Amino acid sequence: MIVKKMHDIGVKSEHAYLAAFASIGLTVAAWAASLKVEPGVNVDRADRWGLFVGEWAPTFFGLGLALSHYEQQDGTLTDGGGHVHEV
Repeated sequence: MIVKKMHDIGVKSEHAYLAAFASIGLTVAAWAASLKVEPGVNVDRADRWGLFVGEWAPTFFGLGLALSHYEQQDGTLTDGGGHVHEV
């Protein structure tokens, strides 16, 4: 039901995959920024920030897979260039 609603408002599997890869990059950035912003604090706090953001990636990958499956079942699978292929 959530996947159908996401699909209906225009969210595609490619969007979820991009969000997953972006969250991986954001994980590294959050970890590094936490180390630099609070130099007196130990590494544990930076690790917690990195892990918090890092937990988003699997969720976005899962949504991407669910959306991809829905797109294949719905017959709206695209070739990555925006061209729709009937399945």
